[in-house]
Amino acid sequence: MALPPLFRKISFDDMPGWREDDPAPAFAAFRRSAVRSLEKPYRTGTLGVEAQAFAAAFAEARAVPELGSAPARDFFERHFVPHAVKPDGRDRGFVTGFYEPEAEASPGRTGRFRFPLLARPSDLVDVDDANRPAGFDPYLAFGRAAEEGIVEYHDRRAIEQGALAGKGLEIAWLADVVDAFFIHVQGAARLVMTDGTRKRVTYAAKSGHRFTGPGGILAELGEIPPADVTMQSIRRWFRDNPNRIDEILWRNRSYIFFREAPVDDDGLGPVAAAKVPLTPGRSIAVDRLLHTFATPFFIVAPTLGAFGGGGFRRLMIAQDTGSAITGPARGDLFAGSGAQAGEIAGIVRHPADFIALLPRPMLAEGR
Repeated sequence: MALPPLFRKISFDDMPGWREDDPAPAFAAFRRSAVRSLEKPYRTGTLGVEAQAFAAAFAEARAVPELGSAPARDFFERHFVPHAVKPDGRDRGFVTGFYEPEAEASPGRTGRFRFPLLARPSDLVDVDDANRPAGFDPYLAFGRAAEEGIVEYHDRRAIEQGALAGKGLEIAWLADVVDAFFIHVQGAARLVMTDGTRKRVTYAAKSGHRFTGPGGILAELGEIPPADVTMQSIRRWFRDNPNRIDEILWRNRSYIFFREAPVDDDGLGPVAAAKVPLTPGRSIAVDRLLHTFATPFFIVAPTLGAFGGGGFRRLMIAQDTGSAITGPARGDLFAGSGAQAGEIAGIVRHPADFIALLPRPMLAEGR
């Protein structure tokens, strides 16, 4: 098939750090997607990386419980052909980081625990071309079922001021509104409950509104220099300006709803958009409209040292997405769970080269 011109074929020898990386953890992540694909095949992204072209690689991965470094490298070299992703007008892409926060929470509201995480409301409806009302913002994928039909859902400000109060949607209560907000940003969390239990919450739905990050707002207002915007600097600003938290957070109209989920493996993250648990340091969130889940990406970010070592050169598997992750060479690297992972994820804002490993069967040489 004819690939978009932004894919430029290269060789594995052209990939800096390919021979030094250990792809065994990436193979384990890929295998989880291979198993999941038996339940429901992934959708082909608009860039044309055909989901069905993964069939041979998926079948072999499912047949092998695990692989060491050298066999895993051989697996990817046999089944895939590397292509540098070169968007028009830009030589490089950009990566950020995300993680699964851990926070103390209460099963009920108390004087200290006042900020809820909410389950999906019954009046929230999915919106697509089949039911989208005339004039309804085409960006919005969710709406509210009202007497007059589907209307825009309540935004963050309305919800935090009580639009959904009394509906019994509270899963847990947090002591800090900023912690709650960053759980919304990450889309999942591990909660240490005051009654001694532990639970995980993960994304269930959202209000549908556009996401507006506080970092961009604070940079625009001149509160934090753009080059210094990190999760840590944003938290410091909120700590120093508690009377302005609502002012800033309410400019982000997007609101996330959650569901409870099990923690089957402490070493893995939450089940994400590709319906598999995320692998720390090996799962990447991509633009799901463009890319096909399970696509391996070799990411080269020489100035990124937060994950350890001199720069970042690592094979990642596309297994999640995010509203801020748009474009063919834009990715979010999953750092893991807990505070230490948050310290890593919070400072990842780096230019990076994206190399997509495309299945051989979809290429002329693979036929």
